[in-house]
Amino acid sequence: MLTITILGATGSIGQSTLDVISRHPDDFRVFAITGHKQVELLVRQAKACNARYIVVADDADYAQASLLVNQYQLTSEVLSGQRALEEVASAPEVDAVMAAIVGAAGLEPTLAAVRAGKRVLLANKESLVMSGALFMDAAKQSKAEILPIDSEHNAIFQCLPENFEYGNLVASGISKILLTGSGGPFRERDVTTFDSITPDEACSHPNWDMGRKISVDSATMMNKGLEFIEACWLFGLTPDNIQVVLHPQSTVHSMVQYIDGSVVAQMGNPDMRTPIAYGLGYPQRINAGVAPLDFATLADLSFSTPDPARFPNLYLAIDACRSGQSATTRLNAANEIAVEAFLAKRINFNRIAQINSEVLNRFEPTEVSSIQQVLELDRQARLAALTLVEEG
Repeated sequence: MLTITILGATGSIGQSTLDVISRHPDDFRVFAITGHKQVELLVRQAKACNARYIVVADDADYAQASLLVNQYQLTSEVLSGQRALEEVASAPEVDAVMAAIVGAAGLEPTLAAVRAGKRVLLANKESLVMSGALFMDAAKQSKAEILPIDSEHNAIFQCLPENFEYGNLVASGISKILLTGSGGPFRERDVTTFDSITPDEACSHPNWDMGRKISVDSATMMNKGLEFIEACWLFGLTPDNIQVVLHPQSTVHSMVQYIDGSVVAQMGNPDMRTPIAYGLGYPQRINAGVAPLDFATLADLSFSTPDPARFPNLYLAIDACRSGQSATTRLNAANEIAVEAFLAKRINFNRIAQINSEVLNRFEPTEVSSIQQVLELDRQARLAALTLVEEG
């Protein structure tokens, strides 16, 4: 039986993880679940999965969660704060950690799991975007097992050969990685109307059911840019090894092209329970509760190149990846501030990419050798982005 902590249990990935686990009660035990503000949902989840610990953000949430635990007559113990997150991620009893906290907030608890040598089911791409070399070095030292959960990286992982050498595509007979993206809800919308896009429109993804922040990132294709950076660190790639292709049907989740002309693709319905089940059961396959593809009903599979004028955030991320760690850390921080401001209706949709670009242009590339430096770069970029939001 695998004992697991779920960081970010109330988000879409966390809820899907609990759904898969519920289908295999004899195979998984939930040690801890964590959440940010949806305290009542978190406590209900703890009741359903019999979690030993519930971790919330702060003292106010602690009081609410404790009251609800008493009302539900649960045996779960309530903890709060950053240190508690790191403790449940690194506890000796834990075999695996689902790292599904959205954004920079997930970095430190995910790193705690890595340093403790856990199997880390990585759905928090920001951990690698912010601290790629430091993160991978920590995993190497502790012998932590990193299994990608983002559908694209999970697809690449499944399509790689068994003898794949990290960072050595030639030795593995690989020509390049094809990273697919749907293009989100505005793939065909008139770009002259982008200034009038509302948060609700940006959050209406045609294929995937996701949280609001990641939905906006999908609409700007910043999410694909962050995945591009993540793929470089996960598999030891350079930016020249990866090609981003638009695939609006979200049926092919990514591909590996080999030097003999073969292309191996991983396909499936757009449901995150598939890569989650792959990570939970690896190296075995387990039931995810996802319907198989019905090839008789597939109308077509189309692919194209993303337009830089329509998706400037994607190309900002690729350029940042070429510039190095400090640029990707700053870009992620600026984007989190800009997306938050857009969702609060303080800036328009086009301003997200403009703020991201302006923040990058304010700073020179910097060598990064510690997590403290990463957090300082993140802080500086957030301040710069906030200033730009205030300026309009």
